[in-house]
Amino acid sequence: MIQRTIGQIAKMIKIENDVTEYAQQEVKGVTIDSRKISPGNLFVPFKGEQTDGHKYAEMALNQGAAAVFWQEDVPNPPTNGPVLVVKDTLLALQALAKTYRDELSVKVVGITGSNGKTTTKDITAAVLGETYRVQKTEGNFNNHIGLPLTILALEETTEIAILEMGMSSRGEISLLTKIARPDAAIITNVGEAHLLDLGSREEIAAAKFEITEGLAPGGLFIYPGNEPLLQEKAATLDNIRLETFGPSAENAAYPLELTIEERGSTFTASNFPNEPLFLPIAGKHNVMNALAALLAAKEFSVPASDVKNGLNSVKLSTMRMEWRNGIKGTTILNDSYNSSPTALRAVIGMLESMDAAKEKIVVLGDMLELGDMEIEFHEQIGEEIDPAKIKYVYTYGNLGKWIAQGAEKNFTAGHVFSFLNQDELIRSLKGKISGGELIVVKASRGMKMEKVVEALAIEE
Repeated sequence: MIQRTIGQIAKMIKIENDVTEYAQQEVKGVTIDSRKISPGNLFVPFKGEQTDGHKYAEMALNQGAAAVFWQEDVPNPPTNGPVLVVKDTLLALQALAKTYRDELSVKVVGITGSNGKTTTKDITAAVLGETYRVQKTEGNFNNHIGLPLTILALEETTEIAILEMGMSSRGEISLLTKIARPDAAIITNVGEAHLLDLGSREEIAAAKFEITEGLAPGGLFIYPGNEPLLQEKAATLDNIRLETFGPSAENAAYPLELTIEERGSTFTASNFPNEPLFLPIAGKHNVMNALAALLAAKEFSVPASDVKNGLNSVKLSTMRMEWRNGIKGTTILNDSYNSSPTALRAVIGMLESMDAAKEKIVVLGDMLELGDMEIEFHEQIGEEIDPAKIKYVYTYGNLGKWIAQGAEKNFTAGHVFSFLNQDELIRSLKGKISGGELIVVKASRGMKMEKVVEALAIEE
């Protein structure tokens, strides 16, 4: 984490008041939560719509904070410790993170995409972590506040930082990438997430492509070669190297052989062809994420043995492709952290390709933030589910019911169920489980479908 004196911080960013008296005071780490103050922290308050964090600054100092930022238009700063007055506390946090990153010798891999960016971050960190000292974005710290905090948490001995970059509108990735200055940048895909805000896949692609704005000269841009929207944009880049991944031989990284099972995928890759690799995450779409990570591994000269060990040890963030043992010998895939048409199609396709001897059930909730076409997207998903491979379709939510309507066009009566109440869904689903089924639970985070998972799972 950042360790600098207040005098050094005053040289890193613009401080509006005289801090000479505290110049030798050392700051260790940064927090925005007064409940999580560690001795020596810099506390950064924000003026929010609901509350003003400045009212906790005095308490933060009493709890051991070494200093606090204070926005100059807020009256009555505390007098019980070092106060660093700035024009805007958020902008000061971002500026401090940018300067700290510039002072470090760390290499940075930036990752964004409509789907799979967190999984790709976890895979990349696991693979590179076999060779280098690696830190990665934790939790959902991937926005205009979380990314600066992640950078400020980097140890000076960290060799590679894996930074996830999220967005909901244009300009947000541009800000993040200019703070992070990645040496390599990955776009996992361009899907339909954020259509509500951006209006079209073309605009989504443009927003994701902003990650290249912060790439170091001569840096590496890794992207899916089968995405025309990115191919066109990549061709306009100067002094940036390009590598693509995808399912076919036109890409720098593609699978030569691929076997998908419940608990993972075994594959050989064109850029690591000599022995099979095992990824403990099921699904062809996750092999694509792994291929992007392998291109990053190649960039940083990670040996094949470390690649193999890193892939084998991948642990994903919670509620992402998380297998659980369930009642009556069922196996449950909890992928309820987020959902979009692209991601949902991939997961359903994966389930349909698995062990034909096992019956399969999908439990699907609303996909949010899809804009004007949200009903059409849900109904299309339902129409695409194969009744020869999926026994029951359960849906939850006002939009989920359109998945059910689409599915009813192909399924026989008594195999599609739609609910607006989770407890009723759970009761019905438990009554249909005969034993040994594979069950997928997936929805946007706001639907809180983990309740369904917990109702079906057994303690391990």
